Amino acid sequence: MAVVSMKKALICGMKHDRGDVLDFLQRQGVVEISAGMEDDAVFQKKDVLSYKAADEKNAAQAQQALEVLSQYAPEKKGLLASFAGREIISVHQYEEMSSRCEETMDVIRKIMDLSKEIGESRGILPKLEQQMEELVPWSSFDLPLDFQGTKSTRAFIGSFPEEISPERLAQALSERTEAPVELTQVSASKVQSCYFLLCGRQDGQAVDDALKGLGFQKAPSSSVTPARRSKELEEEYSRTEETIRGKEKEITDLASWREQIKFVMDYHLMQAEEYGVLSELSQSKNVFLITGYVPADQVPSLEQALNQRFGVYTEFSDPGEDEDVPVLLHNNKFAEPVEGIVEGYSLPGKGELDPTAVTAPFYYLLFGLMLSDAAYGIILIVACAIAIKKCPNMEAGMKKTLKMFLYCGISTTFWGFMFGSFFGDAVNVIATTFFNRPDISLPPLWFEPVSLPMKMLVFSFTFGIIHLFTGLAVKLYTQVKSGALADAVYDVIFWYMFVGGCIVYLLTMPMITNMLELTFTLPAPVGIGAAIVAVVGFVGVVLTSGRESRNWGKRLLKGVYGAYGITSYLSDILSYSRLLALGLATSVISTVFNQLGSMLGNSIPGAILFILVFVIGHALNLAINAMGAYVHTNRLQYVEFFGKFYDGGGRKFQPFAVHTKYYNVKEDI
Repeated sequence: MAVVSMKKALICGMKHDRGDVLDFLQRQGVVEISAGMEDDAVFQKKDVLSYKAADEKNAAQAQQALEVLSQYAPEKKGLLASFAGREIISVHQYEEMSSRCEETMDVIRKIMDLSKEIGESRGILPKLEQQMEELVPWSSFDLPLDFQGTKSTRAFIGSFPEEISPERLAQALSERTEAPVELTQVSASKVQSCYFLLCGRQDGQAVDDALKGLGFQKAPSSSVTPARRSKELEEEYSRTEETIRGKEKEITDLASWREQIKFVMDYHLMQAEEYGVLSELSQSKNVFLITGYVPADQVPSLEQALNQRFGVYTEFSDPGEDEDVPVLLHNNKFAEPVEGIVEGYSLPGKGELDPTAVTAPFYYLLFGLMLSDAAYGIILIVACAIAIKKCPNMEAGMKKTLKMFLYCGISTTFWGFMFGSFFGDAVNVIATTFFNRPDISLPPLWFEPVSLPMKMLVFSFTFGIIHLFTGLAVKLYTQVKSGALADAVYDVIFWYMFVGGCIVYLLTMPMITNMLELTFTLPAPVGIGAAIVAVVGFVGVVLTSGRESRNWGKRLLKGVYGAYGITSYLSDILSYSRLLALGLATSVISTVFNQLGSMLGNSIPGAILFILVFVIGHALNLAINAMGAYVHTNRLQYVEFFGKFYDGGGRKFQPFAVHTKYYNVKEDI
């Protein structure tokens, strides 16, 4: 368990090498570049944010083009595609593909133009459909709909928003005007009545006013007959659809550029990040300066490569005490997967111990205890192992997570066999229901928590005490290592005595041991010794908890309040009862699904029902309880365990690197 030692880096080179040096550092991904010094008479920062914005815009356009391609020419992906990670390419491949960036940007713009044109054409289709629908009631009318009449007549072509008969319409018009009106019903429905009305031109205004009063609406304007206009609209609709299909095919034909577009997107993301760094560098007319932090183990190879390739001046030194040095964790293969859990809480602060190695075994054991089904554990192991094996380019963070769940699966399998759970009681249910062999089952190697819940509860409390005392042991180790021996006695030893003495004393009381269904009760002399140890620990806690105060009154009051902290130990220990709760939940739910599936007995319908309920039920049970085990294991680490010794507060090491989506450029030093 270690925090990687950092060196402060200073790189000075000629300005004409600046771009190549930054490209090299970005591909190496081992230098966190700091902001340069404030502008002065010699060194200044260059404003290149406009170039950064241009690259970000190009990257966004490439992303949009990929989304368009995915819409019209979906990319075929395997089941493990989400785990595959970025494709690794060499510097030579990178340079070769980057030489086609301009050509690819033309393709991207073409794809976006085609997509825009398709959108515009699709926007026309609903309008055409609406126009055709409006003409349906007029299909039998043989005059243009914009016919206004003759020299001596005035024509009105339109509809009323209801079903109205010619007689009723004639009567309604006669009530509103004395002008003679000739009317012809073109079509009628429950919601609309279409009419052709004709009157003398001198009576046009009066008839128009009368029609408006009845809710008359003019027909859609057309200089040709409705039948001919409908045909024109249908032809236009077909042409528009053909145009859309043609442009969609053009886009589909450009799908061969997909990989190059992915590269262009990554290329511009890299360029944008490089410009972001460049804007913070200190530069003179001929020289540039780069400052930052480098992991100490990377310094020799990096320094050699920089000096040989670019002839720059390099200097690596130890950071000052007051510097905000970033944190990078380094652990063995067993503990490394849990680094993400520690980082999720907080990275170690300056001079603080990395808790990953001591966290890892407890994390795996706690997760396994909460899930505690051998079959579920095997599923986790196989699924994670296949994903890791099949995806060699998987991102480091994802690989750590899958390895963590693989180890959790091993723990789950172990505890599953210890407690006799394999898809719950599926072995016995299948043997009894379908083979009439109730004698076949998977006996627990230790005990069955469902049958002995109190035993499981006691085990959970015991495990919790060990977990908490391990946290105190880590605190003891760090304080002794730092030379704070007195603090180690005050903050750890006294609490060991106080809490440990109380626990041992309780085990000498028959009421407690009977309640916990223990098979033993410690003898009275042990209780006397434990009480003495607890009292000494209590006195020590009271006298030292407020030791920063020089006033003895305040010190004692703070000490008494500090001793009250034993209640937090009680609540912490009780928190481990969740091991019992989640373990029983997994087992009981599994058993319920097994019983539901076997309701129809040994028959073909019974077998079909059992398979359906078994697969769906156990898939849901695994998903829900694995999530619950993950959440509650994190909670026990963050609150109960870390609360005993760990403060955190460190800043993550964030190197200038290739932060892309599809391609990762690798260059060996």
